[in-house]
Amino acid sequence: MKGRVWGAHLGLLALLVLAHFLLPDYHHNNVAKVMVLACYAMGYNIAFGYTGLLSLGHALFFASGLYATALSINLLGWSAGPALALGLVAGAVMAVAVGLLALRTAGVAFMIVTLMFAQAGYLTILYLGQWTRGDEGIVIAQGLRVVAGFDLSAEGPRYLAAFALFGAGLLANLWLVRSPFGRVMVAMRENEARARMLGYNPFRVKLASLVISGLYAGAAGAAYAVMFGYAGASLAGVQYSILPMLWVLLGGAGTVMGPFIGCLLMFYLVAYSANVTSASLLVVGLVLVALVLFAPKGLLGSLRARGVTWLP
Repeated sequence: MKGRVWGAHLGLLALLVLAHFLLPDYHHNNVAKVMVLACYAMGYNIAFGYTGLLSLGHALFFASGLYATALSINLLGWSAGPALALGLVAGAVMAVAVGLLALRTAGVAFMIVTLMFAQAGYLTILYLGQWTRGDEGIVIAQGLRVVAGFDLSAEGPRYLAAFALFGAGLLANLWLVRSPFGRVMVAMRENEARARMLGYNPFRVKLASLVISGLYAGAAGAAYAVMFGYAGASLAGVQYSILPMLWVLLGGAGTVMGPFIGCLLMFYLVAYSANVTSASLLVVGLVLVALVLFAPKGLLGSLRARGVTWLP
């Protein structure tokens, strides 16, 4: 069973390596973007899918990494490498700050509090438009998007960098959920009272899970800023808290590969439906309704429920 688990995930990574050589330019760029956003979705899945923390504020963590990187490059003159590291740390630090306060609540109250924090972050970005440039956003010049000699504005290096980020995130996620701490996260999701009886501190477990989630989100935001050269307030809006939830639900909450599959399907569903009709969001809505009715556990979650029980 262990061999099947690692084989499936390494097989996905092998397919993405193969795609680097076979995809045309349009899809090459799209898949690179999907891998970065899927890293964000994996972070959300750690908090929601494995620990049961339904957050509507994850855009704050993503935006923390995004703006920490973009501002350090454009305003402070940092090179892209240290700026990426700062963005990763910014996401985790913001998750600590939010978690220490928001985790004093639970359920719907937690969801609302995280949404309020995210909206406060979004409004702060608009208020500090002198530096953040608000809705217009910050554009990072091509010459500043170089890490260790690799120009991440070029298609080839950008895809490989996105693959490295996604691959590291996927394998770390797989290791985490199969570790003892991963089992504790699932226990907290399934029955918090029983987990407390066994001696686990729910606040500490949830905070650790949220910080790991923020680390993923911050890394994705930082990578997005450097690879695609843009940081705008639209990427900090409430829709960027809802999107990772939809990606996770579509692919399968509580599955390691689910966030990538959900993100990929949603990305192309929006792109292709927009070519057919101006009501592309209606098409997305109908698909989501069908998902809730016929596959409420998501694609991989439903597959696991129907016999592929080894999927982590």
